[in-house]
Order: sequence, then structure tokens, then C-alpha cells
Amino acid sequence: MKFEDLSTEQVNEQSKNLDMLTPLEAARLMNRLDRQAAEAVEQALPRIAEAVEKIAARMKTGGRLIYIGAGTSGRLGVLDASECPPTFGTDESLVVGLIAGGDRALRHAVEKAEDQPELAVEALKEIGFCEKDCLVGISASGYAPYCVGGLDYARELGALTIALSCNRDAIQSRHAEIAIEMPTGPEILSGSTRLRAGTATKMALNMLTTLTMVQLGKVYGNLMVDMRPTNQKLQDRAVRIVQKALNIADKAEADALLESAGRDVKTAIVMRSMQVTKEKAREALEQNDGFVRKAQESLK
Repeated sequence: MKFEDLSTEQVNEQSKNLDMLTPLEAARLMNRLDRQAAEAVEQALPRIAEAVEKIAARMKTGGRLIYIGAGTSGRLGVLDASECPPTFGTDESLVVGLIAGGDRALRHAVEKAEDQPELAVEALKEIGFCEKDCLVGISASGYAPYCVGGLDYARELGALTIALSCNRDAIQSRHAEIAIEMPTGPEILSGSTRLRAGTATKMALNMLTTLTMVQLGKVYGNLMVDMRPTNQKLQDRAVRIVQKALNIADKAEADALLESAGRDVKTAIVMRSMQVTKEKAREALEQNDGFVRKAQESLK
């Protein structure tokens, strides 16, 4: 592998005097360059959309979404996965992030782990990865042997494989069914792909999970109706979601409705909008895979 050929390893000519700039000048340059992250993601949208459709299809038949990556890429995968249960009410096993070097690597650099493809296979076997599942290999360079090893194992099983990279013609792209390539180019700090490449990666992961959950009925309008109200802020948000969905001005009224629905936002929405009992609302939601609009339609 000629790492010097990777665009993410090149020297950015616009920042060659970075150490001579004032903090404000450097911040302005960094901000200007970071805008290119969104442009890199934009040209990959068709592949991202294809991935969303196929991930959702797999999940509807019992599959899971598994992220693997090393360093910053692995940490971003773990971060995105860990946000799914509170945001969408999913089981912690539905979206999982695995990082080369294990949980210790979340806080401490375990650099050599990236070069060991067998570690990914071991990690996938430990969680019972199977043909129903989806695997996303996250690597800014697109090189990481850890990701390639995991993708090859997943392909052998018949699972859905997706490669997420920030270079064109990435090595791991050849090992996946769907190749999402977001060429972010040279970093302001040469080779530091935790920067613009990391931003693009986070944007793409946001899309993969959020839009997949939309396809699974976890969203009503643009409201997170399957969220878990596990603290005071989220409990308040649940009430406000009910208010917004049903155009209820009185917060106390919305809270009372939510209480009568067993603190379940979806049930509260269907109960009030269709004027049915809690039991009828829950039955309609169950029969329509948790989609609020479909449940409402079935009760007309």
C-alpha cells in the first residue's frame, strides 16, 4: 500500500503556513475547508440511500447493523450506535459499534490493532454475527486491514457489506457490496483524518441510522416518537413531542394524556388523534409494525 498516494495523506497547500496564522485566521481557514466535507458526502448520497434501503430491509427480517473501524473511525461508529437506544427506543443489540483494540481503544490509542484483520473476525463471532446482519466497515483511508477482514468474513456468511471511506478507489470498497466513498481530500493538519474526514464520516453515519429508523417507523413527521424518556430533559421532550404531534397547547394536558398512554408517545398520539382506547391504539400500532400513520389509517 502506497499511503502517500491517498488524498487524505496529502499536504494541503492552503494550510502550509498554519503555524504562522493567528488563531482567528486559522479558524476561518479551517471552517472554509470543512465545508468540503458536506460536498464530499453529497456526491455519495445515492450509495448512502441504497445502503439505508438495504439495511432497513434486513432489519425488518431480524437483522442488525454492525459498525467496525479503528481509531477515530471506530470511535465514531461506537458513538453513532450508542445513540440509537435513547433516540429511537431500540434494543442495544440492534446497532452495535466495534472498535479495533476493544473498548480500551475508545480512550487510548491501540494503533497496531488496525493491522490485524483476524481481530475483526473474532469480534464479529463474539456477537454472533450472521447472514441476516449488515456490516459497515468505517475507514477514512479505506485501507484498514481490520475492516477488510471483517468485510470478507461478512461476505462469506452472506451478510450485507458496506464500505465507508474518505478516498476514491479505496481498498475496502472492493470487499463490499456497497461502496460509500467521500473524497474529503488533504486535511488542514496533514494526515489528521479525525478532522474533515471525521466530519464527513459522522455525517454519513447520521444518515445511515436516522434514515433507517425512519424506514422502520421510529419517526412520525420529524418527531422521535420512539425515544426513551430516561431523564428529566427527555421526559419533558416526550411531553413536547405529544404537544407538537397533536397541537395541544396546554403542557399539563399533554402530560396527562401521556400518562394515560403508559408514558408511550406513539400510543398517546394514536389514542387522541383517532379517539380510541389505549388498548385499541396499541393493537393498531402492533398490527402496523409501529408506524403511527399506518395505525391511524387502519382505525379510520
